[in-house]
Amino acid sequence: MKTGLLIITHNRIGAELLATATAMLGQCPLPARVLPVTTACDPETLQRDAEALIAELEAGRGVIVLTDMYGSTPANVARRLQQAHGEVDVVTGVNLPMLVRLLNYPELDRHGLLEKAISGGQDGIFICHDGEDGDS
Repeated sequence: MKTGLLIITHNRIGAELLATATAMLGQCPLPARVLPVTTACDPETLQRDAEALIAELEAGRGVIVLTDMYGSTPANVARRLQQAHGEVDVVTGVNLPMLVRLLNYPELDRHGLLEKAISGGQDGIFICHDGEDGDS
């Protein structure tokens, strides 16, 4: 059994991030689902859909939920999931380095995956200076 991964983001951000990471790695090594949030979404339906995805992904090792922006609707849905389920952790600010790092360590438990997600997200942020080639 592996930790489940649910990505809740505005529009297709989550789907595109997961598709890109999966293409880079050649596979998606964790059970993963995406829940897009649009302005047309009914909040109650959205929460029910999120609950159904958690039930599908929960296989005894918990679920990590990645969202795009703290305080936004996707993050609020994720927080309600966390409050209702003891084995759900939420990380906001999802980016491609975060997701790739997390997916590179599918054998880790939920807490180890959380550490990898945070370090990948933070380590993937740089200020690029003119004249640097990025290889150092």
